[in-house]
Amino acid sequence: MEKLDPRSTALVLIDLQQGITPFVGGPHAADEVYGRAGRLAARFRELSAPVVLVRVGFSPDFADSLKPVADVQQPARQLPDNWWEYVPELKAGDGDIHIVKRQWGAFYGTELELQMRRRGVHTLVIGGVSTNIGVESTARVAFELGFNQVLVEDAMSASDLDMHQFAINKIFPRLGRVRSTEQVLAMLEG
Repeated sequence: MEKLDPRSTALVLIDLQQGITPFVGGPHAADEVYGRAGRLAARFRELSAPVVLVRVGFSPDFADSLKPVADVQQPARQLPDNWWEYVPELKAGDGDIHIVKRQWGAFYGTELELQMRRRGVHTLVIGGVSTNIGVESTARVAFELGFNQVLVEDAMSASDLDMHQFAINKIFPRLGRVRSTEQVLAMLEG
């Protein structure tokens, strides 16, 4: 049976914030993803393993947002009032590691790698929204940095099924192990 050592494993949850909820389209509903992520976070905390909560956001004038020329531009807009708030299912606390990112991936321009290295973390268990954007960008860099990864298929979702399935079936198996919430919880018990 596969095992995860809580002494060298961290849970990294990407963009599970209230302002992102409207963008969750499938295959898993937002409340399902949040519930599973909350169960994982609770178990990691019980084991004194790091829980990393990553949020994306920008200054009120969007001066710190990315602006490269692309076929699909992200228009500057006002963030909803609840944008920054974690979903309640996470039960976010002061003991968690809080990371703010200003792009898709959670490593560039943040202290995520530093926090993991200083804590002796070698394995990341990753979930969140959106599977093919924030989660995939973070997982690709984690792979390049040499982290082992477990990507929790049912604790993430995308804007639609096709985007989720492509990442799950084609990209993630090359970056780490794709498992369910129940499998990860069992791996922690082992």
